[in-house]
Amino acid sequence: MRWLSITAVAALASMTLAVALPAQAQANKKATAGAAPAVPPAVVDYAEKFNTVCAACHGANGRSDMAGVPVLAGNSSLYVITQLFLFREGRRKNEAMIAMAKPMTDADLRGFSDHIGTLTAVPAPAPATPPDAVRMLKAKALAEQHKCTYCHGADLAGGQQVPRIGGQKEDYLRQTLHAFKAGERPGYTRAMTEALSQVLVEDLDLLAFYAANIGNK
Repeated sequence: MRWLSITAVAALASMTLAVALPAQAQANKKATAGAAPAVPPAVVDYAEKFNTVCAACHGANGRSDMAGVPVLAGNSSLYVITQLFLFREGRRKNEAMIAMAKPMTDADLRGFSDHIGTLTAVPAPAPATPPDAVRMLKAKALAEQHKCTYCHGADLAGGQQVPRIGGQKEDYLRQTLHAFKAGERPGYTRAMTEALSQVLVEDLDLLAFYAANIGNK
């Protein structure tokens, strides 16, 4: 009798599930049908955002005449996204850039850096007078001695995580080199700190002069 009772209960449970499951499936189907369709994320035009947010200082083509503002054109997106990340995290010290980068999402970092990576190098304006040839030769020897060309390339065009410094603004290069030398400028590696540890402070301006004028005859 006990076996029959257990069998009866099992059968009843099976019948209940057989009825309940289709009913629940139908209810789920109705609930799904009544739910609002998922809204795809908005597509952000970072070229337009760059022109709105960045071009006032950096120029629409990545090069402006504003003193102290670096040339962005000709740099890789990988290098740019690293710098934006350092600004966002407050590791690179520049109040204006920290304020701009702090609210950026990871998608923003990628979007801006990908656009900047498409900006082709813009030659520096021709100087009123050609750079001093003797000084350029001395500076070139110094750059080769300290292996600047080993990472940045013979024309200092950079690549990937290495910035383009050939044709960069001389005032910005001077500021950057002195900041690295003083330990005030962080890098994603210690390459620049170690390289400049062997360079005399008085030679930093000469290197900046060379990099800024390497394309000028």
